[in-house]
Amino acid sequence: MSQPANDIGSAGLEVENADMSSCEIAANDIVKLTHGKLSTEEVSASVVCPSCGAVSLFIGITRNSFEGKKVVELEYEAYIPMAQSEMKKICWDVRRKWPSVKHIAIHHRLGVVPVSEASVIIAISSPHRSESLEAVKYCIDTLKATVPIWKKEIYETEDCSWKENKECRWAGSREK
Repeated sequence: MSQPANDIGSAGLEVENADMSSCEIAANDIVKLTHGKLSTEEVSASVVCPSCGAVSLFIGITRNSFEGKKVVELEYEAYIPMAQSEMKKICWDVRRKWPSVKHIAIHHRLGVVPVSEASVIIAISSPHRSESLEAVKYCIDTLKATVPIWKKEIYETEDCSWKENKECRWAGSREK
């Protein structure tokens, strides 16, 4: 069954930044969960700022194989209120660790995601590249570890398998 291409949830947070004199626009955190196709251009443009010389991106896409099985698509589900809350916490953590970060955007797709399409896009702007690159890595690693979004792989054989991220804090807890 096809899902409508509309936003399920989106939240923007205005955040005080230590150095607001170099950019007229207040720091902004955007978290978005949607069944619609993700746009790299939209996410990237949402974090551009005249005082920032770096915009770093992470784009996670559906690959066509996993452990020798041919993957035809992924399907994502989320507990939306908690997912948004955890994504906002990631933004706050980034700002605490990298105070020079200006804008943060985390978009995650839900529903069916075909091979070669984006499941998640993270964009972060900062005055210099090192902060935004480090912050993007932190964002994706923390998202996979803490945000309640579940992934099902659908294979060419029509078999499927729910996947647990190895980074996930609750991974392996059921095996004890």
